[in-house]
Amino acid sequence: MKQKNKVAATTNWPLTILLIVGCLTVIFPLYMALVIAFKKPSEMTNDIAGALSLPKSWSLENFAEAMRVTDFWHSLGYSVMITVVTVVLAILIHSLAGYAIGRSMAKSKFYKVSYLYIVSGMFVPFAILMMPLVKQTAQMGIDNWFGVIICYLVFYMPMNVMLYSGYLKNIPIALEEAAFVDGATTWSTYWKIIFPIMTPMHATVAVLTALGTWNDVMTPLVIMSGTGVNTLPLAQLTFQTQFGTNYNLAFASYLLALLPILIFYLVCQKQIINGVVNGAVK
Repeated sequence: MKQKNKVAATTNWPLTILLIVGCLTVIFPLYMALVIAFKKPSEMTNDIAGALSLPKSWSLENFAEAMRVTDFWHSLGYSVMITVVTVVLAILIHSLAGYAIGRSMAKSKFYKVSYLYIVSGMFVPFAILMMPLVKQTAQMGIDNWFGVIICYLVFYMPMNVMLYSGYLKNIPIALEEAAFVDGATTWSTYWKIIFPIMTPMHATVAVLTALGTWNDVMTPLVIMSGTGVNTLPLAQLTFQTQFGTNYNLAFASYLLALLPILIFYLVCQKQIINGVVNGAVK
């Protein structure tokens, strides 16, 4: 018995070290961001000890100034609007597409080819699509927040359709057959039976889509450039000029931009884990 305990303790050491290293890679940058955000510019030094030291006095002046410079509330409003609309439409549209493809893929080659075609979109780099998207959205008159939402719905469709199609394999088709026997249509069966059952996957899709949308800089930058509308990530570029970066205000602004999506993730983390586990392809 003692030998087994010794073996177990020995085999746990590599995992423990790996976890400690992983925690440090997350905690250290977060610590630096917090410390620098509360420091005054006069406290910033080039040596490592000065950079790691705590502020002499904890003040919210940097946060107040960052909110003023970035027009925080307007930027936050646009970020929230774009993220919420994208998430809601993604859940509605992508779940429908995933249901149609997932249930028909085994019966029809058309749906199988459609699935492969949609999922292959995950391998297309944004850099290839960037310039065509800029020109196309400008010609269509949607080079604004509406065009950004349309782009996000297309960008996240491959991943979301794959997740929904995989999750459907865990839902017995007998539920739909029983509904059809009772006279329900495909449309009513989906909305009244299948859609509520896929709630864990809805949460997963919502969080993954929200994280990607909230943190994205390039799509709003290339499409909404010159409109005077900024999202929070786009507003962070205010602190970066060709002559340098105001790190105190920048890190304060980064932390402000991080809070809403962090709260959203903490609230939905249980659903995320359930959705990922249940949606795994067997």
